[in-house]
Amino acid sequence: MTAVDGVEYSPAELDRDATFYVAGHRGLVGSAIWRRLEAGGFENLVGQTSSELDLRERDAVFDFFRATQPRYVALAAAKVGGILANSTFPVDFLSDNIRIQTNVMDAAREVGVERLLFLGSSCIYPKYAPQPIREDSLLTGHLEPTNDAYAIAKIAGILHVQSVRRQYGLPWISAMPTNLYGPNDNYSPTGSHVLPALIRRYDEAASAGDARVTNWGTGTPRREFLHADDMADASLHLLEHYDGPAQVNVGTGSDITIREIAETIAGVVGFEGETDWDTTKPDGTPQKLLDVSALAAAGWTSKISLEEGIERTVAWYRAHVGALRG
Repeated sequence: MTAVDGVEYSPAELDRDATFYVAGHRGLVGSAIWRRLEAGGFENLVGQTSSELDLRERDAVFDFFRATQPRYVALAAAKVGGILANSTFPVDFLSDNIRIQTNVMDAAREVGVERLLFLGSSCIYPKYAPQPIREDSLLTGHLEPTNDAYAIAKIAGILHVQSVRRQYGLPWISAMPTNLYGPNDNYSPTGSHVLPALIRRYDEAASAGDARVTNWGTGTPRREFLHADDMADASLHLLEHYDGPAQVNVGTGSDITIREIAETIAGVVGFEGETDWDTTKPDGTPQKLLDVSALAAAGWTSKISLEEGIERTVAWYRAHVGALRG
């Protein structure tokens, strides 16, 4: 049983006047959650940039929580990157993410945060998990080697939430999003995920009038993509409608090949050249489609189509290209 002040907890509409801390509020997911909360009438949102508060620094995190006393927390802060970054710097992804998660959740528990949402990643599941991937596939097989360190950190976060529920009875929950994209993403050529990397690559090629673009791998892996604004909407929905120890998959329930997503992006940005595929580079997991039946049972389904989402994201990218990180 989870409880708040000794009373059995039942999910309900959150108090719009309560202090709500969004960890990672400048990032892809955190900024989307912030926008959704503002639109939903939350009056007391709290956020700190990494330069204002380094979440890897335990004492600073505890001081921040003691000073702000948030009632709700969305833990969207993380060190993230694509295949190259994950496989090149596994220690960074393991160490930084475990410290961020542990510090935030330990401090949140100390001050009695009522409702905390931990956001992980679909990479927590085994490389060859049956498709679509159910929540109970967790820890049933080997991870994808190119991002196993990051995945282990996120698995630790899920267990941390479950442990808090068992030991302290707090109604904290976890959500595992599929591949996300949208405003405030990382568009670095070396550190980004596949969709933002493709947007930058094709848009630059279109602007330069290049005849060819080269992408990593074979183009055959299948991926599911969810717009960050949909993820933010699902996050608030789960906080107000779901309570349970199991992580909840968040996605669209449909996937597409990397080759097809590349063709879609090329069309949206106006690239008319040819695409080559460097098959010496890794593909990663062959397919990663989430079973979203638990999310649907909780009353939520995605609303933004992939083409609409890409068009919106390309427009945002072009409007902010001069100030992008990376």
